Amino acid sequence: VQLQASGGGLVQAGGSLRLSCAASGRRFSNNGLGWFRQAPGKEREFVAGINWNGGRTYYADSVKGRFTISRDNAKNTVTLQMNNLKPEDTADYYCAAARFAVAASGPSDYSYWGQGTQVTVSS
Repeated sequence: VQLQASGGGLVQAGGSLRLSCAASGRRFSNNGLGWFRQAPGKEREFVAGINWNGGRTYYADSVKGRFTISRDNAKNTVTLQMNNLKPEDTADYYCAAARFAVAASGPSDYSYWGQGTQVTVSS
């Protein structure tokens, strides 16, 4: 089972990036999916999550109104659209598949993790 994240890069403050995560090896259409991030010297933190059917989404307060999570169960993918990026959004971003249908906010609620994709926002 593999989750492959992509789409990171360097962007100026106020810019946008679109992160994608493709799953292979099993289907996650019955699992919540989420994005986390980890900045240097900091703990991994929840960014956004989406329930198994896309019917409900969750966001960290710091990204509400700027980030949008979506999923395509037919393609087994999850996407994070990031707009109005800020320097404090700089981190490695990780996609993850939850143990259950609901996307919780704790890392321990996720059983599969992708490798990080680096996002750097310059001021």
